Amino acid sequence: MTETTSSAISVLLVDDSRVSRMMIRTLLQAKRPGWTLVEASNGDEALALAAAQPFQFCTMDINMPGMLGTDAAELLLRDFPGMRLALFSANIQETQRTRAAELGAKFVAKPVSEKSITEALAFFEAAP
Repeated sequence: MTETTSSAISVLLVDDSRVSRMMIRTLLQAKRPGWTLVEASNGDEALALAAAQPFQFCTMDINMPGMLGTDAAELLLRDFPGMRLALFSANIQETQRTRAAELGAKFVAKPVSEKSITEALAFFEAAP
């Protein structure tokens, strides 16, 4: 990853579960306290937020009411090809992993934990 100030990093946290968003926020803040974290509760909200401000990284739940996270991820990555996105899901079927790989996203198994956040961070900060 190129050198950048941590305050220049913005992360979009997308999950219909308020508890999951809080856990992701808490774990990310502990590991990267200078990052700006913005929350969305569904895919449509995520797309609107991303259109209004740049995000370098995104965590996205797959199973949400309305637009599926994989569909929202596809649109985000199409419109913002520089964004690195991690798809979080308790549905660990191979089809979900394959879909994430096809999108260029990282699949991360739920539940949200220090281990899952570490996986997402490693993907976010890896050289493209």
